Amino acid sequence: MAMAITRETLSASDHSAQLRKAVIASTIGTAIEWYDFFLYGTAAGLVFGKLYFPNEEPLTATLAAFGTYFIGFVGRPIGAAIFGHYGDRIGRKATLIATLLFMGIATFLVAFVPTYASIGIWGAVILTVLRMIQGIGVGGEWGGSVLLAMEWARTHGHRGLVASWPQFGVPCGLFLSNLAVLAFSQWSGDQFYTWGWRIPFALSIILVGVGLWIRLGILETPVFQGLLDNKKIEKAPIIEVFKKHPKEIILSALLRVSEQAPFYIFTAFIFAYAVGTLHMSRNLILSAVLVASCVSFVTIPLSGHISDRIGRRKMYLIGAATVGLFGFLYFGMVDTAIPSVVFIAIVLSLIPHDMQYGPQAALIAEAFTPRLRYSGASLGYQLASVIAGGPAPIIATALFATYQSGYAISVYIAACAVVSLVAASFMPDYTGQDISMEYDD
Repeated sequence: MAMAITRETLSASDHSAQLRKAVIASTIGTAIEWYDFFLYGTAAGLVFGKLYFPNEEPLTATLAAFGTYFIGFVGRPIGAAIFGHYGDRIGRKATLIATLLFMGIATFLVAFVPTYASIGIWGAVILTVLRMIQGIGVGGEWGGSVLLAMEWARTHGHRGLVASWPQFGVPCGLFLSNLAVLAFSQWSGDQFYTWGWRIPFALSIILVGVGLWIRLGILETPVFQGLLDNKKIEKAPIIEVFKKHPKEIILSALLRVSEQAPFYIFTAFIFAYAVGTLHMSRNLILSAVLVASCVSFVTIPLSGHISDRIGRRKMYLIGAATVGLFGFLYFGMVDTAIPSVVFIAIVLSLIPHDMQYGPQAALIAEAFTPRLRYSGASLGYQLASVIAGGPAPIIATALFATYQSGYAISVYIAACAVVSLVAASFMPDYTGQDISMEYDD
């Protein structure tokens, strides 16, 4: 029988090599998953209202399109429960392979969904089912990818930086999805609305193949292997984590409100708002979001690194306060409809988000004992999707319809910041402590 992999059986150089492989596998896999997820959001803001709800007024069609978008967020906590269970039962690696396939196949199939003109409302129904499957897949992805990287970290002083790399997959996915839409939106006339938007969804199957090949080549984490060796695998981790860590689950969901709701306003709602309402160039907004995602390539790992120095909770509180104030500046700039000013507002928009998102992975994952960590971290993280990320574009659209001003949306962002400031204040902070041992034995 082959010897189990532990920190003690690997040399320092071998451990470093495995850490690099785990970080790369987590980041690339997460980038692919978020490419799939964000691609739907961009399409919802640009084309789904016209193609699947053509008989509605433009604003109503946008709300309906974001309704199908919201379904994906409903699926995320379901995926967190399903894959969290297996991640704590059979391991991080096997579960992450399953989430990648789940997400990728659903995204690929979106490319072939007939429009309202072909099969009526059934097109929207099929789209909604596939979006739910997308949500279930991505719901299990985050927890596993963060743990795969973080549980290979050799020293306590670098977990914030290491765990932020799977978060880096978010701007990568955002960049790739918007780049794909921007490239194929260059087709003239109705070609983009007829078939051009479908190509980025179809191309996702190639990315899935690459991600699958990478993830098949990694080892299980030493922390989970230690649980196996010591027979500490929980039979029903989802039930047990609600018994052991109810506070941490609730706080994890609430502290994400100021990070997630503004993010989907800045990256999904902005297309419907700037292009549909302000009548600005679609390519300008796509390009601005592309540049914003490139800024995040730096600000996410930097924020994770800073959290290793000043503490996760402190870094998160600074980010939550910043986003609450920035919402007013953001819509003040966007409402000018001056292309250069709007471009700058969008480019800056993800910085206050990243100040929270960088330290968030470690802050949430460290709060749960190892044998329940996949389930607990995934549930806490994904429950925010139902109360923050999913409703955000719908709430923003409804607020604008009621008040005809971006100011109302700024107030909504500020309210989200207050919720997260309170939740983060009560979240336990394990910066610099050993998280490989059980907390509650």
